[in-house]
Amino acid sequence: MKIIVLVRHGKSSWEFDVSDRKRPLKTRGKNDAKLIVNQFIKENRLPKNIFSSPAKRALDTCKIFAKSLSLPKNTIEVVDDLYDFGGESVIKFIKNLPDDYDEIMIFGHNHAFTSISNIFGSIFIDNVPTCGLVKIRFEIDSWSDLEQGKTEQILIPKELK
Repeated sequence: MKIIVLVRHGKSSWEFDVSDRKRPLKTRGKNDAKLIVNQFIKENRLPKNIFSSPAKRALDTCKIFAKSLSLPKNTIEVVDDLYDFGGESVIKFIKNLPDDYDEIMIFGHNHAFTSISNIFGSIFIDNVPTCGLVKIRFEIDSWSDLEQGKTEQILIPKELK
């Protein structure tokens, strides 16, 4: 069995004149990340393998989760291929993971995460919003065999407020 937890980055700020990769989180993005991780902690075992896009907004969201989960920052692996908006690079990354990783958490972007949730999950999601979390379970032994799984959890910040 394999489990993927996808977390879209929190709401980012457009008020700074920086490149897309360097856009920071807004206060709302930070607060939503704390709200989602606190709900996630109540209902789940913590993944040991955490990966993030190198984009500041995704990595900062990931760091908020890591801190709330009491995980050291060196637990986070930053992967350039996760700076992907279509989903192809993320899927390729997942399919090439070591098979001894059973549960993973990935921080990244839309439309990639909505597409992946709909391709591999069992519940249609119109849009994974900022700081949205989707957990999908797969009855496979090898990541290279990635196929249709079962959506086990969807957390949306607006629904928790």
